Amino acid sequence: MLAYILKRLLLIIPTLFGILLVSFTIIQFVPGGPVEQMIAQLQGHSVDATARFGGGTASDVSMVQSTGSESAYEASKGLDPEFSAELEKLYGFDKPVHVRFFEMVGNYLTFNLGTSYYRDIDVFDLVLEKMPVSISLGLWSTIIIYLVSIPLGIRKAVKDGESFDIWTSAVIFIGYAIPNFLFAILLIILFAGGRYFDLFPLRGILSDGWQDMSTLQLIADYMWHMTLPILSIVISGFASLTLLTKNSFLDEINKQYVLTARAKGLTEKQVLYKHVFRNAMLIVIAGFPAAFISIFFTGSLLIEVIFSLDGLGLLGYESIINRDYPVVLGTLYVFSLIGLLMTLVRDIVYVYVDPRIDFESRGT
Repeated sequence: MLAYILKRLLLIIPTLFGILLVSFTIIQFVPGGPVEQMIAQLQGHSVDATARFGGGTASDVSMVQSTGSESAYEASKGLDPEFSAELEKLYGFDKPVHVRFFEMVGNYLTFNLGTSYYRDIDVFDLVLEKMPVSISLGLWSTIIIYLVSIPLGIRKAVKDGESFDIWTSAVIFIGYAIPNFLFAILLIILFAGGRYFDLFPLRGILSDGWQDMSTLQLIADYMWHMTLPILSIVISGFASLTLLTKNSFLDEINKQYVLTARAKGLTEKQVLYKHVFRNAMLIVIAGFPAAFISIFFTGSLLIEVIFSLDGLGLLGYESIINRDYPVVLGTLYVFSLIGLLMTLVRDIVYVYVDPRIDFESRGT
């Protein structure tokens, strides 16, 4: 197993290289880059996120469209060409594309992710600053979803077709059909001073003055702030995993080896958890990395906005809108690395759940 782990760790390097190459190439063709945006601002036009989504005037939107379709040279008509060249040098666009790419890759090997164009802060420090929020949302939500969904899915498989299975399926389909941001709004209305009760805060992960709190007070305050955001993600996130677990167990329960185990006199619990569990759980484990990354990044974006949580999801979205390329590529690099490591963790858990699996003998 050790040789397989080392092989997978080495494969992370070319995989990350390919991801960065494709992403960097796509970015080169995205209109309205940072140079064009800076020129547009100097010419008195807004090119921020609000201009793209209805918050700006008609002239703002017109300018975004024009700078998106024109080159930096065309957009800089009326400005000193030397000044335009200085802007390109400021953002590093004075170098050939391949030089910029390989310089970026070399820096990323040492986790030098560059500096944000607009925040004047190192991207790695910026990612570390936003990481606690995203880790809080992603990690706790994923743990709670799995702790709820797997036992519930097993119970539904055992009680298939009975009243418990029917009414829990109704609850699950409601949770699956309603987006998490709608649950977030409902929870705010009910419990965060929206209309009825004012029991939970609406901003941040800690209260003001947290530096003066004891350890227990700090933990309690953190849980107080994170209750509603995590609950919003969990309610809409456990449905698919529960159904996946149920269907996987149902498929295994009907196989011949289960009938043989029952014929040998094993109890239902022994059959279920000694024989069925390790086979049925493989497909659930296979989806863990994708589920974690989905909650960690895309699933928490609107939740971060609604509850004023400044995390990586919101950071990545704002960076794409503002064409802050070092932050876009830096956050993508971090998320890709986390995703690849989570895939390795999945394979290790595979072997733990079912020792019959031997990745080394399969040559993968």
